[in-house]
Amino acid sequence: MDINLDQRRLHPGFMGHHGQMHLHSGVRVRPDTPAVGPDATRPEQRFDQGGAGRRLPASSFRSRHSALSDTQRKTWERLWPELGTSVVPGPACAEPLDTRSWFARSAPVVLEIGSGSGTSTLAMAQDEPGIDVIAVEIYRRGLAQLLCAIDREQVSNIRLIRGNGVDVLEHLIAPRSLIGVRVFFPDPWPKARHHKRRFLQPGTVDLIADRLLPGGVLHAATDHPGYAEQIAEVGDAESRLVRVYPGTESIPISIVRPTTKYETKAQHAGSAVAELIWKKR
Repeated sequence: MDINLDQRRLHPGFMGHHGQMHLHSGVRVRPDTPAVGPDATRPEQRFDQGGAGRRLPASSFRSRHSALSDTQRKTWERLWPELGTSVVPGPACAEPLDTRSWFARSAPVVLEIGSGSGTSTLAMAQDEPGIDVIAVEIYRRGLAQLLCAIDREQVSNIRLIRGNGVDVLEHLIAPRSLIGVRVFFPDPWPKARHHKRRFLQPGTVDLIADRLLPGGVLHAATDHPGYAEQIAEVGDAESRLVRVYPGTESIPISIVRPTTKYETKAQHAGSAVAELIWKKR
C-alpha cells in the first residue's frame, strides 16, 4: 500500500471537518438556509443503498452550535441568494446543477466536500481563476466565513452548497461533469465501531469516479494513519482510477493546498499528512 506522507503538512485528527449530515433519499435544493431540525443533535448510523448498487456511508457529523457574528449575518443575507444553495429533504430528487448558469460562464468545475471555513477553498480558487469551485459544507458558520472572505477578496469563481456531500454527488452533480473532487481532512472517526461513518468508502469513491470527467482528479488529504490506509486501499481498488504522484505526470488542477492554522498548530504533535491523488482513466 502506497501512501504519500508529507511531514511538512500537519493537521490534528480531531479537527476533521467533512461536515456530513444524513438527509432523506429524496432531496431538493432551495436558495435559503434550511432549519437543520432534530437530526442536527445526533449523528445517523445507517447506510443508504445508492444508485447502481452502491452502498453509501451513513454520513454523520458532530453537533456544532455557533451563532453568526453581525458581519457574517449581514454578508450571508446579502450574498447567499446569489452564491449559495441548500440541499434539503423533500419528496422529489433535485435536477443536476446547471453550473454554466450559476457561474455565468463555461469552465471546468471542482467540487470540494467538507470545505470547513474555506481557507483552502479560497486560496486554491484564487490560484486558478479559470476553474469554478463548488464548496460543500453543512455548517452555516463555516460557509458564512467563506462568504465573508469571498466578499473581501472579490473572488468570483466560488459557489456554496449547504448539505450532505453524498446527496450533492448523487443528485446535483451529473456523471462525467467534474474536473476534480477534493476531500481535505474528513472526520477520521477513529473508533473502530465508527469506521462505517467515514466518508471515503467504496460506494462514495465509486460515485466520485462516476462524476469525474476522464482525466479528472480525486485529491484527498488526512493526518490520520488508519484512515489514510483505508482511503489508499479504497481508491486503489476503484478500477476507473489510477494513482498519480506530483511531478510524475500532468494533472489538470492544482494539488497545492495552503497550510491551515490547524496544521500549523499540530506541528508539534508529529502527525504526518497523507496526500492521496488519483486520476480517472
